[in-house]
Amino acid sequence: MSQAQNGSTVKVHYTGTLKDGTQFDSSRGREPLELTLGEGAVIPGFESAIVGMAEGETKEITLEPGDAYGDRHEQLVQTIDREQIPPELELEPGQQLQVKSQEGNVVVVTVAEVAEDAVTLDGNHPLAGKTLNFEIEMVEVS
Repeated sequence: MSQAQNGSTVKVHYTGTLKDGTQFDSSRGREPLELTLGEGAVIPGFESAIVGMAEGETKEITLEPGDAYGDRHEQLVQTIDREQIPPELELEPGQQLQVKSQEGNVVVVTVAEVAEDAVTLDGNHPLAGKTLNFEIEMVEVS
């Protein structure tokens, strides 16, 4: 039985939860996640946990923010005039938008707050600053 190593293509099932047990993502009920180790397709701590696993093996891990989506950065939260958003766009807290940064890059932001004359946008990943728990099952190593 082969073990997953850098360069291996693997299929895993996973369930991700927060400290309080709230589930934020799972592959259960759909196709397993397929990735090639070493390509950086998933967060660093998740990928590191897969290395060395064999088919059929299951493990539980806890990732601190530095091994997941990083720390929250308050400078990525900005309040802008509502006039800067197209008027036909109906905004709700939690909604994600694509905006262009000053450098011209497309960035995904989350609407944090909507007021009559202003909108607060959060450029942090929704899971930034959070400790994440994962249950991982190795389905296939090739």
